[in-house]
Amino acid sequence: MQTRVRKVAHVLERLGLAMAGAAGGLFVAALVGTSHAALTNQAFLLLMMVGGAIGFYLGIDTPLRFTASNNRPPDDAWVDRVDTPELLSSIGTFLAAFSAFACVGLIVLRHDPHVAWIWMIMAGWVVGVAMQITAGTITRLRR
Repeated sequence: MQTRVRKVAHVLERLGLAMAGAAGGLFVAALVGTSHAALTNQAFLLLMMVGGAIGFYLGIDTPLRFTASNNRPPDDAWVDRVDTPELLSSIGTFLAAFSAFACVGLIVLRHDPHVAWIWMIMAGWVVGVAMQITAGTITRLRR
């Protein structure tokens, strides 16, 4: 019984993260679309929302694997090892969340930033979401 409740809770958590990613994608698309007329269409909005939903669904909760062989080498010399999915997920989440936060701030405060800033925000969103999707895919392939 408890495992069924845990599975339902996990699915609800993942769906909530996907909705947060889609909302972030909507804000980024709205800001970019208002400054660049060619990107003011429903396909662009949908692409940004779906990308955000997939990125936040896959990439935010990447389970880490720790084993004795990864933590301590046989010769007892400590070696720093980077877990690639964890690093991709954390940087990607930061970039995507910061881009969405910047968009909401600019929209609410009604600022009209230079086009270069808007392209940087969009690049941060796209790269961040791509990093999340990559991290989630790597983690799931390891299982």
